[in-house]
Amino acid sequence: MFPKYDVIVVGAGHAGCEAAVAAANLGSKVLLATMNMQTIAQMSCNPAMGGVAKGQIVREIDALCGYSGIVTDHTMVQFRMLNRSKGPAMWSPRAQSDRMEFAKKWRMMLEAHPNIDFWQEMVRGLIVKDGRVGGVITSMGLEIESTAVVLTNGTFLNGIIHIGEKQFGGGRAGESAAKGITEQLVELGFEAGRMKTGTPPRVDGRTIHYDRMEAQPGDDPVGRFSYTDTPVLKDQLPCYITHTNQEVHDLLRTGFDQSPMFNGRIQGLGPRYCPSIEDKIERFSEKNAHQLFIEPEGRDTCEIYINGFSSSLPEDVQFKALRKVEGLEDVKMFRPGYAIEYDYFPPTQLSLALETHLVKNLFFAGQINGTTGYEEAGCQGLMAGLNAALAAKEEAPLILKRSDAYIGVLIDDLVNKGTQEPYRMFTSRAEYRILLRQDNADLRLTPIAHQLGMMGSDLRMDRVRAKVQSSAAIEHFFRNTSVSPDAVNQYLQSVESAPTVQKVKLHSILLRPQVDIFGLAQALPELQQFLTPYDRESVELAEIALKYEGYIKKEEEMVAKMSRLEDVRLSENFDYHTLSALSIEARDKLSRTRPLTIGQASRISGVNPADVSVLLVHLGR
Repeated sequence: MFPKYDVIVVGAGHAGCEAAVAAANLGSKVLLATMNMQTIAQMSCNPAMGGVAKGQIVREIDALCGYSGIVTDHTMVQFRMLNRSKGPAMWSPRAQSDRMEFAKKWRMMLEAHPNIDFWQEMVRGLIVKDGRVGGVITSMGLEIESTAVVLTNGTFLNGIIHIGEKQFGGGRAGESAAKGITEQLVELGFEAGRMKTGTPPRVDGRTIHYDRMEAQPGDDPVGRFSYTDTPVLKDQLPCYITHTNQEVHDLLRTGFDQSPMFNGRIQGLGPRYCPSIEDKIERFSEKNAHQLFIEPEGRDTCEIYINGFSSSLPEDVQFKALRKVEGLEDVKMFRPGYAIEYDYFPPTQLSLALETHLVKNLFFAGQINGTTGYEEAGCQGLMAGLNAALAAKEEAPLILKRSDAYIGVLIDDLVNKGTQEPYRMFTSRAEYRILLRQDNADLRLTPIAHQLGMMGSDLRMDRVRAKVQSSAAIEHFFRNTSVSPDAVNQYLQSVESAPTVQKVKLHSILLRPQVDIFGLAQALPELQQFLTPYDRESVELAEIALKYEGYIKKEEEMVAKMSRLEDVRLSENFDYHTLSALSIEARDKLSRTRPLTIGQASRISGVNPADVSVLLVHLGR
């Protein structure tokens, strides 16, 4: 009935979809197995993509030929570039998405790929022989063979949904939990744990008093995620901001004795940076109000997402509290918020390729690794799918370094440090964030995808080359073109910058913190005329290169210094227990993680500088 596949991907959430695309783009024959074909790429929580550090990840996924950025551009209803008031390392694109159109577009793009097949059924186990995966076993007992398998089960592994004192099995509201895989993996020697996440209530937008809230419009001009020719968004929908108050908090407290978080029914840890409303009230009891974002689920629905109000309290308590929020006095609730508890596998059991140590050619991606967020899941899926396809061809895996991408930072953190709570990416986690900006993801990663043969054509690489050339031409113009005081002083005065008394290079004017390249161009017709042929991204890239040249060079020097440690290879099969000079903790952690380089070993929690020195001495360094 089934051919033998190169790669089987289990689960069709954000991680599974990107895994299928990545493997298929490398020429693998892929089977995407899901419990429900109607929920492919479902936005289980908020209807948005991107955000702080997450937006950088979406652009990196796009630069590596993933689909998340393209799908988002086609289906978003609002776009904002966050942190514009800060330096470019912090700029983070975010889009409000049309939930239904997002899932529909994803499915259309997956079905259009000739290398992807689909099967709708729960996978209950794996075919494992001699320490190597050989396929999957479905709930009906079908055995489907493959060379590699990627597990992207999300919150479905033994998932339990909690609403007040009620609890029932499920991987998402209205959908069954997945059984069997955890139990088999534990029998094979894997360590498993429990985590928790939650979602807020959805309400009827027709019953909201928007005039009592603060409107939050999108950007003008509108940005995009993808480096391809995706459509430019028109007719943006606004979001709105309101706040809880003391009356809301008092009402919510009446349900605390029935909260599964507080009475011990939930054992798993929830996301630190996206706490439930009851958790916020408890942890920040000195605060009289918390911000809520009122976000549309799409253009053609009145369903609204209450961002900031995640809760597992009884539904009647949620409803009464919502009606005390300004603007929600007459609101009707479509469905209550809930918490969900599920199995995960500590990611220290993986290699940097996201392949498990215990079973060859078996890869994990997404929430099964202890992460939270669509973007974190999507980038893991992409890397796991890509490396599964390479493993099926018996080729070396692709490992992104911390200096290559936020994706590299995320995977390095997970594998080397592990996580006891849902891991979320932040710009502060990346030590080279000036190099890992959202504007240059294509320059960093598209050449890698092109070299692997993921493109199908040279169009993307041609765009990268053109962008580099355009940016270089703009930089050259600024370094070699002078401007007189008469031409520029009026503009400098308007931005509260000191006037110049002599002719100076445009470069020196641009270095002033108050000056930006587009404002300067409006004041100087010659500059405006020069910049007209260039696209906005190339102009911004040149501006950043000129303004932050010193910082960029400093980080590049740090990368070069650290890369020397990354070049010192370690044997994956080395017995660290034979090195008595290592601390006991280091021997244990190194044996579990099996680092590939000295650099990776130095980032493992519990491995100190003295241990690194012992390893270097052992290697004759």
